[in-house]
Amino acid sequence: MTSPMTRRGRADRSGGPPVRIRRATARDAKRLTSLVRTSRAYEGPFAPMVAGYRVGPDYIDAHEVHVAAGEDGRVLGFYALVLSPPELDLMFVADAAQGRGVGRLLVGHMTERARAAGASAVRVVSHPPAEGFYLGMGARRVGTVRANPPAVMWDRPELEFPIAL
Repeated sequence: MTSPMTRRGRADRSGGPPVRIRRATARDAKRLTSLVRTSRAYEGPFAPMVAGYRVGPDYIDAHEVHVAAGEDGRVLGFYALVLSPPELDLMFVADAAQGRGVGRLLVGHMTERARAAGASAVRVVSHPPAEGFYLGMGARRVGTVRANPPAVMWDRPELEFPIAL
Protein backbone atom coordinates (compact mmCIF):
# COMPACT_ATOMS: atom_id res chain seq x y z
CA MET A 1 0.00 0.00 0.00
CA THR A 2 2.82 2.45 0.72
CA SER A 3 6.01 3.01 -1.21
CA PRO A 4 8.50 5.87 -1.13
CA MET A 5 6.85 7.42 -4.20
CA THR A 6 3.12 6.74 -3.89
CA ARG A 7 0.52 6.13 -1.26
CA ARG A 8 -3.10 5.24 -1.69
CA GLY A 9 -5.75 5.89 0.87
CA ARG A 10 -9.23 7.16 1.41
CA ALA A 11 -9.50 10.83 2.08
CA ASP A 12 -12.46 10.32 4.38
CA ARG A 13 -14.06 7.59 6.42
CA SER A 14 -17.33 7.69 4.47
CA GLY A 15 -15.97 5.41 1.78
CA GLY A 16 -15.31 8.23 -0.68
CA PRO A 17 -13.09 7.66 -3.70
CA PRO A 18 -9.46 6.79 -3.08
CA VAL A 19 -6.77 9.42 -3.17
CA ARG A 20 -3.31 8.71 -4.56
CA ILE A 21 -0.27 10.61 -3.35
CA ARG A 22 2.48 10.80 -5.92
CA ARG A 23 5.64 12.77 -6.59
CA ALA A 24 4.91 16.00 -8.46
CA THR A 25 6.37 16.47 -11.92
CA ALA A 26 7.20 19.58 -13.93
CA ARG A 27 3.86 19.12 -15.74
CA ASP A 28 2.07 19.79 -12.41
CA ALA A 29 3.61 23.27 -11.99
CA LYS A 30 0.72 25.27 -13.49
CA ARG A 31 -1.93 23.33 -11.55
CA LEU A 32 -0.04 23.77 -8.26
CA THR A 33 0.46 27.47 -8.92
CA SER A 34 -3.26 27.82 -9.62
CA LEU A 35 -4.12 25.99 -6.40
CA VAL A 36 -1.98 28.44 -4.40
CA ARG A 37 -3.24 31.59 -6.11
CA THR A 38 -6.94 30.68 -5.93
CA SER A 39 -7.02 29.39 -2.35
CA ARG A 40 -9.79 30.98 -0.29
CA ALA A 41 -7.41 30.84 2.67
CA TYR A 42 -5.49 33.70 1.06
CA GLU A 43 -8.35 36.06 0.29
CA GLY A 44 -8.67 39.53 1.74
CA PRO A 45 -5.75 40.74 3.84
CA PHE A 46 -3.76 37.57 3.11
CA ALA A 47 -3.94 37.97 -0.71
CA PRO A 48 -0.64 39.86 -1.14
CA MET A 49 1.32 36.87 0.12
CA VAL A 50 0.33 34.69 -2.85
CA ALA A 51 -0.15 37.37 -5.51
CA GLY A 52 2.23 36.45 -8.28
CA TYR A 53 3.37 33.29 -6.47
CA ARG A 54 4.65 30.56 -8.74
CA VAL A 55 5.42 26.88 -8.13
CA GLY A 56 7.81 26.27 -11.00
CA PRO A 57 9.35 23.11 -12.44
CA ASP A 58 12.70 24.08 -10.89
CA TYR A 59 11.10 24.22 -7.42
CA ILE A 60 9.45 20.83 -7.97
CA ASP A 61 12.79 19.32 -9.03
CA ALA A 62 14.66 20.78 -6.04
CA HIS A 63 12.30 19.69 -3.25
CA GLU A 64 10.08 16.84 -2.08
CA VAL A 65 6.84 17.99 -3.72
CA HIS A 66 3.98 15.49 -3.59
CA VAL A 67 0.47 15.73 -5.00
CA ALA A 68 -2.78 14.22 -3.72
CA ALA A 69 -4.84 13.24 -6.76
CA GLY A 70 -8.32 11.84 -7.11
CA GLU A 71 -9.19 8.81 -9.21
CA ASP A 72 -9.78 11.13 -12.15
CA GLY A 73 -6.28 12.59 -11.78
CA ARG A 74 -7.57 15.91 -10.48
CA VAL A 75 -5.17 17.60 -8.05
CA LEU A 76 -6.79 17.76 -4.61
CA GLY A 77 -3.79 19.16 -2.76
CA PHE A 78 -0.02 19.10 -2.43
CA TYR A 79 2.86 19.70 -0.07
CA ALA A 80 6.50 20.71 -0.46
CA LEU A 81 9.07 19.43 2.01
CA VAL A 82 12.47 21.10 2.10
CA LEU A 83 14.96 18.64 3.59
CA SER A 84 17.88 20.87 4.58
CA PRO A 85 16.88 22.01 7.11
CA PRO A 86 13.60 20.07 7.30
CA GLU A 87 10.65 22.41 6.75
CA LEU A 88 7.15 22.07 5.35
CA ASP A 89 7.42 24.94 2.90
CA LEU A 90 4.01 24.67 1.24
CA MET A 91 0.81 22.75 1.85
CA PHE A 92 -2.44 23.46 0.09
CA VAL A 93 -5.70 21.55 -0.22
CA ALA A 94 -8.16 22.55 -2.94
CA ASP A 95 -11.09 24.47 -1.53
CA ALA A 96 -13.55 21.82 -2.82
CA ALA A 97 -11.55 19.02 -1.15
CA GLN A 98 -11.23 20.59 2.31
CA GLY A 99 -12.79 18.71 5.20
CA ARG A 100 -12.46 15.36 3.40
CA GLY A 101 -9.19 14.15 4.97
CA VAL A 102 -6.85 15.14 2.13
CA GLY A 103 -4.75 17.31 4.45
CA ARG A 104 -4.46 14.46 6.95
CA LEU A 105 -3.20 12.13 4.19
CA LEU A 106 -0.68 14.74 3.03
CA VAL A 107 0.67 15.33 6.55
CA GLY A 108 1.00 11.57 7.10
CA HIS A 109 2.89 11.19 3.83
CA MET A 110 5.10 14.19 4.62
CA THR A 111 6.09 12.80 8.01
CA GLU A 112 6.91 9.43 6.40
CA ARG A 113 9.16 11.16 3.84
CA ALA A 114 10.85 13.22 6.58
CA ARG A 115 11.43 10.07 8.65
CA ALA A 116 12.90 8.28 5.63
CA ALA A 117 15.27 11.23 5.12
CA GLY A 118 16.42 10.99 8.76
CA ALA A 119 14.74 14.16 10.04
CA SER A 120 13.93 14.32 13.75
CA ALA A 121 11.50 17.23 13.31
CA VAL A 122 9.91 19.32 10.56
CA ARG A 123 9.44 23.08 10.99
CA VAL A 124 6.27 24.79 9.77
CA VAL A 125 5.78 28.55 9.57
CA SER A 126 2.01 28.44 9.44
CA HIS A 127 -0.56 30.62 7.78
CA PRO A 128 -2.36 31.90 10.92
CA PRO A 129 -5.77 30.35 10.06
CA ALA A 130 -4.09 26.94 9.48
CA GLU A 131 -2.46 26.72 12.91
CA GLY A 132 -5.36 24.73 14.43
CA PHE A 133 -5.15 22.16 11.64
CA TYR A 134 -1.42 21.59 12.18
CA LEU A 135 -1.84 21.37 15.97
CA GLY A 136 -4.59 18.80 15.41
CA MET A 137 -2.20 16.79 13.24
CA GLY A 138 0.40 16.59 16.04
CA ALA A 139 2.53 19.69 15.55
CA ARG A 140 3.49 21.77 18.56
CA ARG A 141 3.98 25.52 18.73
CA VAL A 142 7.60 26.54 19.23
CA GLY A 143 7.53 30.27 18.54
CA THR A 144 6.37 33.15 16.38
CA VAL A 145 7.83 34.45 13.13
CA ARG A 146 7.42 38.22 13.04
CA ALA A 147 5.81 40.06 10.14
CA ASN A 148 8.05 40.95 7.20
CA PRO A 149 6.31 43.74 5.25
CA PRO A 150 5.37 44.32 2.53
CA ALA A 151 4.74 40.66 1.51
CA VAL A 152 3.84 39.34 4.96
CA MET A 153 2.01 41.86 7.11
CA TRP A 154 1.19 39.59 10.06
CA ASP A 155 3.02 37.46 12.61
CA ARG A 156 2.89 33.73 11.91
CA PRO A 157 2.95 30.74 14.27
CA GLU A 158 6.14 28.69 14.15
CA LEU A 159 5.34 25.01 14.66
CA GLU A 160 7.22 21.76 14.64
CA PHE A 161 6.22 18.21 13.81
CA PRO A 162 8.29 15.79 15.89
CA ILE A 163 9.35 12.79 13.82
CA ALA A 164 9.78 9.48 15.60
CA LEU A 165 12.80 7.70 14.15
